[in-house]
Amino acid sequence: MIAAAVAGALVVAGGVAFGVVRLMDGADDGKLPTAGSFPPAEYRLTVPKTLLDDEYTLFEDTSATDGKDIEDTYDPTIRNPKAVVTQYTSESGGTLVVSGMWGRIKSPEFSRDKILEGAAEADGMTMAVPAREFTPEGYDITVSCQVVSSKEGAVTTTLPMCAWGDSNTASFVAVVTAESASQDPEKVDLDRAALETARVREEMRKPIEAARAG
Repeated sequence: MIAAAVAGALVVAGGVAFGVVRLMDGADDGKLPTAGSFPPAEYRLTVPKTLLDDEYTLFEDTSATDGKDIEDTYDPTIRNPKAVVTQYTSESGGTLVVSGMWGRIKSPEFSRDKILEGAAEADGMTMAVPAREFTPEGYDITVSCQVVSSKEGAVTTTLPMCAWGDSNTASFVAVVTAESASQDPEKVDLDRAALETARVREEMRKPIEAARAG
């Protein structure tokens, strides 16, 4: 079952690019933010060798390939987007998937919500628990989390996912374990998922000059 959940997470990671494409849909109905100036470029997303205090180790970085869909999609609310698409694994068999972007983001909350919307509409995914906002204690970011499910034959797989958006970075995060993959969607601990996402953000988001120096 966890293999199916991991596969689903990777499909959803591709859905993030679809979510970015959907940013343009708002232009047709007046929902796309246009007012305001672009923030300065101060932070970027890095790809550490480990995440969540070394629990997860980098397995694959496909930013240069899978990330092209994100980078090549025109979006008037983001300037100079750079994609990060990565997969991490743990010794216990868990998988952590990160798919997002960094650049100059005019409307972070809009980008965050569209990322989750696109992820939920990825092939084979069904919304199980609608998105809710969380502000993990000790972190200066609002994280939005939801639960989707996928069905293959008689087996239904649960996949919690979260996203954040700030003036320079926006990303989707999914932590897949054997427990979460088989859990009732309504019983998923989204507070924990939000906290893990905030921790991932803190470990990946670095000042641009410091990231270059490192």
